[in-house]
Amino acid sequence: MIIVNLDVMMARRKMSLNELSEHVGITVANLSILKTGKAKAVRFSTLDAICHALDCTPGDILEFRPEAE
Repeated sequence: MIIVNLDVMMARRKMSLNELSEHVGITVANLSILKTGKAKAVRFSTLDAICHALDCTPGDILEFRPEAE
């Protein structure tokens, strides 16, 4: 399972969803879908823009957790 820690990084950088949306150039609605983990995919260009805006790496935002069997 992939966990999205976008809200954690935004809190650490004291950045709102609206501010991140302006920096990244995608809608608040699309960022919200990503933030809640409901996105099925994310473009590398979007991930790159988010990492640049939050001064972080993809590993700070995305985390893999094996599902319990």
